Amino acid sequence: MKNLLLILIFALLSCDFDVQKQISITKQKIEIVQEKGLSIKTRFLTPKEFKRVDTKSNSFENYLQNFKLKPNNAKVHLYNGELKNRQDVHAAILDITVGKRDLQQCADATMRLRAEFLYQQKRYNEIHFNFTNGFNVAYSKWRKGFRLNINGNKVNWYKTNKESTSYKSFSKYMQYIFMYAGTLSLEKELKNASINNMKIGDVFIQGGSPGHAIIVVDMAKNLKNETIFMLAQSYMPAQEIHILRNFNNTKISPWYKTENLKDLKTPEWNFKIEDLKEF
Repeated sequence: MKNLLLILIFALLSCDFDVQKQISITKQKIEIVQEKGLSIKTRFLTPKEFKRVDTKSNSFENYLQNFKLKPNNAKVHLYNGELKNRQDVHAAILDITVGKRDLQQCADATMRLRAEFLYQQKRYNEIHFNFTNGFNVAYSKWRKGFRLNINGNKVNWYKTNKESTSYKSFSKYMQYIFMYAGTLSLEKELKNASINNMKIGDVFIQGGSPGHAIIVVDMAKNLKNETIFMLAQSYMPAQEIHILRNFNNTKISPWYKTENLKDLKTPEWNFKIEDLKEF
């Protein structure tokens, strides 16, 4: 009887420990996710002892950190209005259109964010991307009224009277980028980057058919100079750009750690640290 009583007491204590552990994990999640936050920076706090990296105003890094989010618990939609088949991979959704065609997929989403930032900054001459065949498509030329003649693998510019600086025209330019550029071309266009010198705006990318690309949208560091980062993606078919959860470390999700990182495992794709590139 005495042994049975001891077993029951031990079981109750173990149960209480598990409950306390679960409460601790839940508190950690609550501390990170601020449901009323309207941007990446205000929706997600940093884990204990980490401090969000400072970014310069008007920088791409600052633009991403402060990107507006859709309301908490919003669902990811495809270009045709249907729901993404997996609703468990996202922690938040960026408040930006996906379009009505199956175009804005993974690499397209990273190019869209980069181009939107440069367009807002009126840095038009810096907006340019390569098609898969290597042809460089400069937005500055598009603005002057040049358009593209595409015949198979051959591309050339021709002059029209459609010179325009409107956002509508910019959006049409980006549709051409989405149609004729992708992970294969963007991977070649970007420069190699080191995980030790990672920046907000860097891209993990694997060129292929299919390939995949995700973009670093936020970072934080602690006093030990350890780094955590946050990722966003679109996917196939074209879908709203969303912040990825971290299934491997739910305590700090949606943050990921660079410490001892060799393989970056995200909910729908795995990368190597050598896949990191920069604009």
